[in-house]
Amino acid sequence: MTSRSNAEMMELILEVAKDPRILAVLQDGSRSNPNITPDIFQDYDIIYVVNALQSFLQDHGWVDVFGERMIMQLPEAMELYPPAPELEGAFSYLLQFKDGNRIDLTIVPLDRLEQFTRDSLCKVLWDKTGIFTNHPLPPASDAGYRVQKPSERSFVDCCNEFWYTNAGLAKGLWRGEVILAQELINQVIRGALLQMIDWYIGCRHHFNVNPGKFGKHYQRYLEPATYEKLLATYPVADLAQIWQAVYAMQDLFRSTAQFIAIELGYTYPADWDNNVTAYMQHVQQLRGNALGIY
Repeated sequence: MTSRSNAEMMELILEVAKDPRILAVLQDGSRSNPNITPDIFQDYDIIYVVNALQSFLQDHGWVDVFGERMIMQLPEAMELYPPAPELEGAFSYLLQFKDGNRIDLTIVPLDRLEQFTRDSLCKVLWDKTGIFTNHPLPPASDAGYRVQKPSERSFVDCCNEFWYTNAGLAKGLWRGEVILAQELINQVIRGALLQMIDWYIGCRHHFNVNPGKFGKHYQRYLEPATYEKLLATYPVADLAQIWQAVYAMQDLFRSTAQFIAIELGYTYPADWDNNVTAYMQHVQQLRGNALGIY
């Protein structure tokens, strides 16, 4: 199967928008970001502005016009995985097609439009009815996605989350609870680490860059040695290697946090670091049949 070209997809998106119920067509996401190098896997993040939703929702089959689907997701119709709160009042069709193209289509009522145009990547593709004639959107940019300078409170909170959760991780590792340890690392500890790395990148680039969702652009903005240290924090499901990765995470967190503290004039809580590190090193040496922690 041959993938449809960008020109073919955009022509289709605008052709469907000739429907008189659709007032305007907007685009956000990576295709609106001037700092992103285009590639073959970019989604089409499209917003159709309408007067009312109901006529579109009576039969979801109307989206068949976009092509042969591999799978579709309707976040607003889901119970286990509901949509993000900022999408309230809209309806989304996430469409993955068999030719590899993908459209994330959001139908937005005119009276809810303002909350969507706050996105700095939002740009107008077709203003059919003059909605933006008197209030044009600024040029699309990733300004709204650039890492922000943390307050000292946020910086300390991140340090606290990282080191406190590491202290709790020690008992899971001692018990040999590999799955629990991996999930605690990836769902909590890594979140604090990546937050600190975001701020580290911000400090090094004057808080004028977008590190990307889940570190998407880390390889672009981190020094090669630092990036390699980050890769070393992803262990396989083996206790010895998990311990090694945990210490690698701690080393990386420590060095980036200390850099940020110096750059921003904050105080790095070295006592938490020292206390937890010593505790974890002690727990790692405990025998499996130990009768006491100390």
